[in-house]
Amino acid sequence: MERGRRARRCRFFCSRAGRRAPGAHRKRFMIGLRVWMAGLVPVMACVLAACGRHPADAQAANAKPALTVDVVRLSQRVWPRAVTASGAVQAWQEASIGAEVSGLKLADVLVNVGDVVRQGQLLARLSDETVRTDLAAQRAALAEAEAAAALAAGEAHRAHELDKSGAISQQELIQYDTQAKTAAAKLASARAQFDSQQIRLRYTRVLAPDDGVISARSATVGAVVSAGTELFKLIRKNRLEWRAEVHGDLLPGIRPGQAARLRRMDGGTVAGRVRQIAPTVDASTRNGLVYIDLPAEAGGPGGVKAGMYLSGEILLGDAPAATLPETAVFSRDGYDYAMVLGAHDHVRQVKVAVGRRQDGQVEVTQGIGPADAVVAIGAAFLNDGDAVRLAGPGEAASAPAGAAR
Repeated sequence: MERGRRARRCRFFCSRAGRRAPGAHRKRFMIGLRVWMAGLVPVMACVLAACGRHPADAQAANAKPALTVDVVRLSQRVWPRAVTASGAVQAWQEASIGAEVSGLKLADVLVNVGDVVRQGQLLARLSDETVRTDLAAQRAALAEAEAAAALAAGEAHRAHELDKSGAISQQELIQYDTQAKTAAAKLASARAQFDSQQIRLRYTRVLAPDDGVISARSATVGAVVSAGTELFKLIRKNRLEWRAEVHGDLLPGIRPGQAARLRRMDGGTVAGRVRQIAPTVDASTRNGLVYIDLPAEAGGPGGVKAGMYLSGEILLGDAPAATLPETAVFSRDGYDYAMVLGAHDHVRQVKVAVGRRQDGQVEVTQGIGPADAVVAIGAAFLNDGDAVRLAGPGEAASAPAGAAR
């Protein structure tokens, strides 16, 4: 009976709970729905506004602003035609000055590298004590030979006088003549040895063979030299030459006497003139040497030096050139390009071949025609197909972003 009452009480409370649950859940659901709808309305309004916009307006909002540009066309000029080359600056002629005697000590060195010397100037002195002693001995030997030769010649003369009277035999006459000739030969030998010692003494003074500048010095005081040992190097007349390396295909256009221009390390230039063209071309590089004389002042203080490797041009004469401003040509991916104005003010990227450059202009040899309108400034900041706007009278072209950098 107690169990029955508990069961009835349980069913009663469960039925009441079942009747209240749906109402509570419904109330909470309606509150959340109102909050969600309140947030959704602004979003839907934005979506509807965007969907209602005209497509052209959307494209206009996203379109890249057109760059205002100036255009130029090819300009015809007459420019010097030149062959660009590189090469080493070398001495026109470099004299090697060495010792001409052996076994003598270097007593004094009077010049250094860079010194300007004159022909015959004393550069170094070798120890000459032994040479002077040998010269004195040879002088004595020469005097002895002269006396012996004079005595033999006198006896031979007397023998010939006696032969006229028959007081001397023919054999004795021949003997006197032979003695005279032998004494004369010994005299000549003694004189030659004396002259040799004089030359050897003269060789103890090392002299400059020509005017020029000392380019190298290996002479050291106290060293015992051998004949042929190099003591100095001398750039004769202080003359330099530029040995320009030019491709063999370009050599036929080069002639002796043509002007050349060599660029120095400091940005200056040195004028030169073609002296000669090498008769052969290097088999590996296919380059030939063009020898260009440089003026004497080119090697002065701050000038070019022997051993420098410099570039320059050999001027071949004037020739017409179709040019654009250098600002109209740009490099991209290893090639040169220009932007040409096309239909509907859109540009197209055109590959060009360039040549000479001068005074802010560049020669265009291929890719651009006389009627083509080319973007003058800022072409590197455009892409193929970009829209542009031509600058009006008195209006400056717009500077692209990053141009200042």
